[in-house]
Amino acid sequence: MIDRRLRVLRAIERHRTVTAAAEVCGLTPSAVSHQMQALARELDVVLLEPAGRGVRLTAAARTLLAHAGTLAAQWERARADLAAHRGGEVGGVLRFCAFSTAAAAVVPPALARLRRAHPALRLHLRETEPARAFDLLAADDTDVVVVVATPDIPPTSDEAFDQQVLFDEPLDLLVGPRHPVVGRADVALDALASDPWICASPGRAYHQLVVLACTSAGFAPDVAHYADEWDTGAALVARGFGVALVPRLAELPTRHDTRRVPIGAPPVPIRRVVAAVRAGSREQPTIAAGLEALRLVCAALATTLGAQA
Repeated sequence: MIDRRLRVLRAIERHRTVTAAAEVCGLTPSAVSHQMQALARELDVVLLEPAGRGVRLTAAARTLLAHAGTLAAQWERARADLAAHRGGEVGGVLRFCAFSTAAAAVVPPALARLRRAHPALRLHLRETEPARAFDLLAADDTDVVVVVATPDIPPTSDEAFDQQVLFDEPLDLLVGPRHPVVGRADVALDALASDPWICASPGRAYHQLVVLACTSAGFAPDVAHYADEWDTGAALVARGFGVALVPRLAELPTRHDTRRVPIGAPPVPIRRVVAAVRAGSREQPTIAAGLEALRLVCAALATTLGAQA
């Protein structure tokens, strides 16, 4: 119902290059360029202009996207209104995207609730990084995303998405069994400022969380090793190659001898977990059911996290 080229233009706005927009849209750069040239000719305006190695949107393009956002949100609301004419139980397909911990600890319990309450609903989960999840959401390749709030995701002011906080999760220290902070209840994060650190590769959400947490505590972490899997990080920590921050919900492999140490002095680092849907879509029966299932699961998790703090 809405020109798909507008989604491509939105991807260019977010990623600033034709090549990056093409990648997230599943197109070739030449196809993206052709689509934008054709759209510009049809509208008789200039949409893109060079900016260094990338492109920037013209004022006309931004005006077009403002109207496109309104149209997209209204179409999502229309789909919700049309669902009322179908009657019967909630059915169809509901697609979730989530980062690794949520894909293990948050979404599966929500899917189990949905399966019990709505057996006709077909459910799908994809694990992915937060920024990629929003690309999939914008492209209508998923319906509900569960992500960590990082600088890489769209701000809450972005009118293309409807975001809501699910819970705040504390980050704990992960150290070897003989580390001096083991057993202490008053550990501050900056007490480990001189330790070597282990974190995810640059560009990943977990890397951003670790750097931001340490910076907020007054130091820059000396990153000795990059590990994108908890198994790798725990193996290094257990053998004294560094320390790490680990989310409280993360399941660590038991074969590595490590110790979790809650941070007992401020600032206590957290990661904020949010759910997002396309603007205007939250009243659609399938999406509303998915958000309610997430809310119930996360309310229980928040209680548990508070009790463990």
